[in-house]
Amino acid sequence: MKNILLYIAFTGMVILFLGCGKKTVPEKKSDKAVVEYKNSAVGTASKPVAIKKIKTAVPKVIVVNDKVASKTFDGRYYYDLDGKRYWRNNVDGKYYLYNKSMHNDPAFKSPQ
Repeated sequence: MKNILLYIAFTGMVILFLGCGKKTVPEKKSDKAVVEYKNSAVGTASKPVAIKKIKTAVPKVIVVNDKVASKTFDGRYYYDLDGKRYWRNNVDGKYYLYNKSMHNDPAFKSPQ
């Protein structure tokens, strides 16, 4: 009985050490994806191909319902879309992409 318990304990420790020793570390991926493909004429020749990321155009003006827009503490409305912040113009009600000239424009000031 003592030999069986000793065998079970030894086997458990071996499994524990072998199982914990196989750790994987993820690799950092670059911005450009590289794809390997096989040329059917040559057979095993491979050539890396860089795939370009498609850049979507960022609109400068959007129309958003004020119910879905967020409101700041001073009463101005803004809307975040794809990491860009749009501020409401109080004159025409449209939301414009942020730029520095908004600081001096009275149309983007608090409606107080």
